[in-house]
Amino acid sequence: MTAPSGKSVLVVTGATFEAEIAAGCGVVTVCFGANPSRLRAFLNETDPKNFRAVISFGLAGGLDPALRPGHLLIADQVVGAGTFQANSDMNRVLQSALGGKIRRCHFSGVDTAVMTPQSKATLRAATGASAVDMETHVVAEFAERGHLPWGALRAVCDPASRALPPLATAGLKPDGGIDFGATLKSLARNPLQIPALIRTGIDTAIAVAALRRARGLLGAGFG
Repeated sequence: MTAPSGKSVLVVTGATFEAEIAAGCGVVTVCFGANPSRLRAFLNETDPKNFRAVISFGLAGGLDPALRPGHLLIADQVVGAGTFQANSDMNRVLQSALGGKIRRCHFSGVDTAVMTPQSKATLRAATGASAVDMETHVVAEFAERGHLPWGALRAVCDPASRALPPLATAGLKPDGGIDFGATLKSLARNPLQIPALIRTGIDTAIAVAALRRARGLLGAGFG
């Protein structure tokens, strides 16, 4: 999606490994550790005229019980403080590049992690969304203010039926890297989360592999 002017696509992620997957020619990545407040503050100071488009990229939680780890999703809209429609041209580019490997659906954007099957079911009932993440709604707000096309490409990590361990949020640094100190402290406080952590690790590996394959198909400038 690199414009003739040479402007880059801004790709917004929550974790550094997501940013590393997204990186490439014609792409500028930013990562804020699944912290929507910090991301929002950064984007408020960012000039949208520097970019061709903006994409939310990374993992998502499943709200639709039919979604499994590794399913690739693009947003047709995101529901946060408001409802924002993704750019149809951008979605056509993503759909064309990824073909049958992609599903289009409604996303929900949240400022607080959705950790349990019960909270996922409640969010799905309230929004009709199939997936949830902590960046897409902020990306959409920024895009609307700056009159930029936006899209979201996410891989399902935790399905609707799966609870996330506390470590899923405690183990991230503000820059999106792994906080090993916080990880050890969380495990010491609650060793019973280890089985859930192992399941989450398996789900994450499947989702990351799907993201890598998708990124390879998109090429320079995300298509």
